[in-house]
Amino acid sequence: MPARMIDAHHHLYNLEENSYPWLQLDEPPQLFVGDLRPVMKTYDIEDYLADCRPSGVQRSVHVQVEWDPSDPVGETRWLQGVADRHGFPHGIVASAHLHEEDVSDVLERHCELANIRGVRQMLLSHSDPLFNLSERADLLTDPQWRAGFALLEPRGLSYDLQVYPHQMADSADLAASFPDTQIVLDHAGLPIERESGGLERWRAGLRGLAACPNVAVKISGLGQLDHDWTLESIRPIVTETIEIFGVGRCMFASNFPIDSLYSDYATLISSFETIVSDLGLSAAESDAIFYTNAERVYRL
Repeated sequence: MPARMIDAHHHLYNLEENSYPWLQLDEPPQLFVGDLRPVMKTYDIEDYLADCRPSGVQRSVHVQVEWDPSDPVGETRWLQGVADRHGFPHGIVASAHLHEEDVSDVLERHCELANIRGVRQMLLSHSDPLFNLSERADLLTDPQWRAGFALLEPRGLSYDLQVYPHQMADSADLAASFPDTQIVLDHAGLPIERESGGLERWRAGLRGLAACPNVAVKISGLGQLDHDWTLESIRPIVTETIEIFGVGRCMFASNFPIDSLYSDYATLISSFETIVSDLGLSAAESDAIFYTNAERVYRL
């Protein structure tokens, strides 16, 4: 296990107390992540700490879970209460639909909570319904959405970017257009295609984003696309992401409990550590990937 770790991407939800429409359906949604039924139950802070603490996690960043969209600040308020009582999570990435007319007010109310660090709006657009998680395919280039994005930097908020490789060119243009806004690419850019040039498109997209110094990347969520993953099957994704972005802009994260569908927490983190160890990085470089990069990017 790493000497210390910040988990830069995890989720909490209480289905008895709060509203998460996609997790409270009678039948699970049909998505690329697989059978969601095992995680369609409350996963609270006690569950998370039981999973993560044996792996040396000292701090964490919570990423929004598609709470009831009529009350996006409700999730942040609930999480702040969890943090005040338990000390976790240390950073909160909240929900904000940047193209909506009330986005400025939503951001202001998020910023009233101490642990807010950034926002995320799901942008995973795809012609296949199995992969589509975005209400519109054009948000990255939409002027109204970009006007909402422009409100982040004055408030000191980062943006968690969750896109597919075919969306990375527009994402790189976004990053270049807003060079003072910290952007964090989620889940290593989700290389959904492994054949017919798919990995090369993913690499090219990563290179375009990595050319923007305000973009960092989280290596996480790899089980969503490789349900039976092994150390060797994820190794190329991990090592190439580090090679393209460099040690100073990569972070590891668990994506729990979603990635509990494919692995236990300790196996996931020890696998990441083994791959990093095999790269021959120095202790300081390894610590950057597992701890100090997340500490800097999320201002923990």
